[in-house]
Amino acid sequence: MKALQIHSSESLARGQKMTTDEIARFLEDFRQLHGHNPQPSKLISLKVPIPLLNAFRFQCEQQGLKYQTQIKTLMKDWLQTKINTSE
Repeated sequence: MKALQIHSSESLARGQKMTTDEIARFLEDFRQLHGHNPQPSKLISLKVPIPLLNAFRFQCEQQGLKYQTQIKTLMKDWLQTKINTSE
């Protein structure tokens, strides 16, 4: 079940001022982010300071989370925050 989203009057006013192109872009971004069709993944190489990676992996392990999955979750959450603040 998805959480109920409550928008401020300022957020709703910004939404009403959006152009057709901006609305279409938002809807496409939202569809891609939350779509039910799994998208192919791309293998990337990422340099991370060893202490940061070790601490992150340790915390994920303590919570029973796979650290790479948690990185993807953080990326999605960050994008969702950006989408919500641009509304």
